Formats: sequence, C-alpha cells, structure tokens
Amino acid sequence: MDTVIVKGLSKDYGKERAVDKISFSVKAGEIFGLLGPNGAGKTTTIKMLTTLLPPTGGNATVAGFDIKEGQNDVRKNIGIVFQDPSLDDELTGRENLEFHAILYKIGKEKRAKKIAEVLKLVELEDKADVFVKNYSGGMKRRLEIGRGLVHEPRILFLDEPTIGLDPQTRRHIWDYIKKLNETKKTTLILTTHYIEEADYLCNRVAFVDHGKIVALDTPKALKDKLGGDVISLQVDGEGDNVAFVKSLKVLKGVKTILKHDDFIDLTVGEGERRIPEIIVLAEKHKAKITSVNLHKPSLEDVFIHYTGKKIREETGNAKDNMRAIRSRFSRR
Repeated sequence: MDTVIVKGLSKDYGKERAVDKISFSVKAGEIFGLLGPNGAGKTTTIKMLTTLLPPTGGNATVAGFDIKEGQNDVRKNIGIVFQDPSLDDELTGRENLEFHAILYKIGKEKRAKKIAEVLKLVELEDKADVFVKNYSGGMKRRLEIGRGLVHEPRILFLDEPTIGLDPQTRRHIWDYIKKLNETKKTTLILTTHYIEEADYLCNRVAFVDHGKIVALDTPKALKDKLGGDVISLQVDGEGDNVAFVKSLKVLKGVKTILKHDDFIDLTVGEGERRIPEIIVLAEKHKAKITSVNLHKPSLEDVFIHYTGKKIREETGNAKDNMRAIRSRFSRR
C-alpha cells in the first residue's frame, strides 16, 4: 500500500523552477531516499509534502490526505526532522519533548508515557534532564528524531538527518533510523547527499537533479544497471585527449564512457584486464593519466552516469527552518 503518492509536483520561485513535475510513490513501512546535490530540489519537495510550502503545480497525498485540501490531517500523521538544529538549547531534553507533545495536544498521562518511551528508544534516558546546550551533536540529532516520534506519526520526514556529524556518530544515527523502521514500522522519507547513507538505509532511492527525478529504483538495481567494473581515470586536462577518448570507445569490453571534470569513467567487463590496454592507448595518444581507480559500480557512479557530475556537499539554512516551524504551528 502506498502511503505517499506524488503526481507532477512542481514549485516555482518567480522564474526559477525548483521542483519540476516530479512523480513517485512511497510504500507503507519503506525507507525512501531523495538523493542529490545542493539545489536539486530535495528540501523543497519535503516542504511541499509536509505542507510548509504550497506547490505551484501537481499534487500529492500523504497518509491518504491531500496536501492542499487536507493540511491539518497531513500534519497529524507526519513528523519532521529538519536539516538544521531546531531544538531549544535553554530547555532540557525532556522539556523539548514536552513542548512538542503539548503542541500536538497530547494528554498529560499519555504525554509522560510517550516521552519516556521515546527517550528510551533514542537512548537519552540518562540525559533527559540535562540542558540541550550541553548535548553533543549526535545527542541533539537523536533527540530531534525522538521529538518527531512523540505524536506517533505514520510517516517521518528526515531532511539531511546526519549533516555536520562525524562519521562515527553518523553511523550511530543510521542504526537508530534502521531500528526505528524495524520496530515501529514507521515509513521514513529522507533527503541526503551522502551516497553511503542512501545505500545503507534506503529500500529505494530517487536521484534528484535540477528539480527532476532522473532515476529511481533500489540501490542494488541502480548499480546493477551499470554492470561490470568502473575504471576511473584522472587525466591531465592540459592536453588534447579527444583522440584518446575515441580510442577507448572501441576498446573491447567498454560499455559506457563518461567525462566529468578531469576524469574519464569507463564501465567495462573484466576491468583488471583492460587497465594495461588503457595505459598503452594513453601513451599512444600522449594522454597523461595521473591516477587509475578500479571498483564495482557505486551509487556515485550511477549518479554520474545519469547527470554527468558528482554530488556536491549541501549547506543548510537554520533561519528558514525556524520560520517554517513557526509558520506551521501558527496555522494549527
């Protein structure tokens, strides 16, 4: 059963189109990822689905409710973890959860029980009465995820859930997200620019670039579509490498060739055997190879295949998110 259905959704800012007629669906209990670079339209999509932004065109239903006509019902059934911190540092962890529960009009007895349950889930029971300003980055992120669960949403939206965290803490957050999905059967929709995050967490991934979905499938299926091995050549950009690239196109076993920046990526069969032949061709055409990398296809390779570029790092805007929170609850 699909719990989110998106049909031709678009968002314009003046003459700029941030989201361009995208369509997809998310199954109940699924972890679904929107993967793409800065400015691709991922966060704008999330804001439309969570009723924080009105769409310019198209429509969507979330938890069975129309995002235009049933905004209050949508909000009752979703939780949101924003890209940037939105906790009150001058309150304790428990008080932050309490405030959120009150906004959702959860009764006192149920509120206390639910807060205790959430604190246990995100392993912050022993830090519940500590001021959030004394939390580490990972603890704050776990509390934000817990806050998004207090009102028992059917769908939890995570916008760049691990941005700014160190690799070890990021992996711990992944484990919390996995545990949440497995134990609560909560549907999770996340945006990320971390390739490994999407690969580890998501049942399915949609690649988003320039406001469009350019590919959508399971991580395994997306990687399998490339097939073979990937040889990534870094080539000195000062020379004329046209003849070298042409010679690669007729090399045995080469399936695809893609140039981006100073790199040439080849999808080939039996990659180990092809490397010596490539070096010979480079010498013949006076192309200067500065590095060679051989690996199985990754989601990064798939993204490059569809877009011709690598995913760039994203930056967030905390002020915009805080304005969105205030706007959201002022309309309740």
